[in-house]
Amino acid sequence: GWRGPLIYILGLCFPGCFSIRGPASVRGREQGSLTVQCRYDPKWKNYVKWWCKGAVWSSCQILVKTTESEWEKDRVSIRDNQRSHIFTVTMKELRRDDADTYWCGIERSGVDLAVQVVVIIDPGKRMWTPRLGWAATVPGGAEGPDLSAISHRTHYILLVFVKVPVLLILVGAILWLKGLRGSPRNQLHTLCA
Repeated sequence: GWRGPLIYILGLCFPGCFSIRGPASVRGREQGSLTVQCRYDPKWKNYVKWWCKGAVWSSCQILVKTTESEWEKDRVSIRDNQRSHIFTVTMKELRRDDADTYWCGIERSGVDLAVQVVVIIDPGKRMWTPRLGWAATVPGGAEGPDLSAISHRTHYILLVFVKVPVLLILVGAILWLKGLRGSPRNQLHTLCA
């Protein structure tokens, strides 16, 4: 078929473009962490892997490289599992300005191999605290207990403005129905008259 020659031509035009694969995008929460896994062909297992920030590949800033099997610099680490042909990048203590275009790459003579990964940072969850108001940010992955200060406040509001009035209406309806019915003797007498 026509697919074989097409793949061969693409391989000539873009050498190595199928040699490294990664997710198109990853999401992380502010103050949390995220992990990116990039797969590569077995023939690249002994080559240096890198993680680079910037939309333009040729001028992006390399943040970490696998000069050893695992390397950490600032808030970013990279680990190369040569058995599974996957290198893993972890970014921690995420900030909003970490949202950008990144590249998983393999260093080689000539032009390096790379695949683009877009990193999206979601805002951290905010929670009510009596002293700070809406100022505290809950880190990603740490949602906190279900009964946080805000859920206690919500429960109190629901209790006062919804649950108590509904309960009073139900009690009133039951008493009203009971009053309409009267005693069973009165009902029997009315029916027989």
